[in-house]
Amino acid sequence: MLAEFPILQIVDENGNLVNEQYKEQITEELVKQFYYHIIRIRTFDRKAVSLQRQGRLGTYAPFEGQEASQVGSALALLEDDWIFPTYRDHGATLTFGAGMTRTLLYWNGRMEGCVPEDGKKIFPPAVPIATQIPHAAGAAIAEKRKGTKNAAIAYFGDGATSEGDFHEGLNFASVFQAPVVFFNQNNGFAISVPIEKQMNSRTIAQKALAYNMPGIRIDGNDVFAVYFHTMEALNRGRTGGGPTLIEAVTWRYGAHTTADDPTKYRNQSKSETIRQTRDPLLRIERYMKSNGFWDEKWIQEITEEIATEIEEAVKEMGDYPKADVNDLFDHVFEQPTWTIAKQKEDYLRLIGREV
Repeated sequence: MLAEFPILQIVDENGNLVNEQYKEQITEELVKQFYYHIIRIRTFDRKAVSLQRQGRLGTYAPFEGQEASQVGSALALLEDDWIFPTYRDHGATLTFGAGMTRTLLYWNGRMEGCVPEDGKKIFPPAVPIATQIPHAAGAAIAEKRKGTKNAAIAYFGDGATSEGDFHEGLNFASVFQAPVVFFNQNNGFAISVPIEKQMNSRTIAQKALAYNMPGIRIDGNDVFAVYFHTMEALNRGRTGGGPTLIEAVTWRYGAHTTADDPTKYRNQSKSETIRQTRDPLLRIERYMKSNGFWDEKWIQEITEEIATEIEEAVKEMGDYPKADVNDLFDHVFEQPTWTIAKQKEDYLRLIGREV
């Protein structure tokens, strides 16, 4: 089965082009776009971890190591497409156009962080595992019924493939030939459970066979492979070819969240080896240098620009008006049920506020 689902690459670990089919499409402008967004979201991710350690953000889900998967796939989307992220895909949503301030507000427990920028079809991050997958199928079916060419992408980890929502979402998308890409980031662990203990399948991509849809495995640390194969899958969906399952094989360096200790269940020395060999940023740097795209002045400029953008977002988050405790209760239902009303009354009394 592994032979039927090889890991597809376009640029290898040393920055060499290994698939000439895409040579003409890989322009300096595109490569620099990849580099900019990978640097941007990695810098944001590290800043967010630092803010959590300072007590300025809540528990945070880092993604360092998975940037190529998120940047490449998000850049393949068109302006009016849908994106259905998990709690770990803010790298993708930032690339797609989500604002940094609102992203920080989300990690600060603010409902404003779930509101996308105007005109952006960004679903609130899904914390329950795999629940966004049927939603993505439904949005894609709706776009097809309306006669648009808009597509959807759903992000999820390897653990999500053990949930019923994964299978239900793929089945509905297959039946209705929905223009949706199911984008799996397989980093080998569902929190502490290694993939070989989650499933007996040799790959995640092969699960597409049960739903009669294309399934491919790609090198998730190769931003070129992610971008072009995701774009091909989206375009196939737009033109009536139905859904696609993509398994992006990648590796996250750090913990599942800032409340987790990965040394308890995996050998962290592997992370250091991958950082020195297969790191997505290192790979694109090698490609840029070997193809004459490396520009120290430009690198310095964008690094400073990104740092300023992040610091401004952090300040805006800090200057935001204090959260209203009533928001916890008033937006659960259109009309509060008696149980919600009682919870609100009890809580306000507990904190010494008037009911």
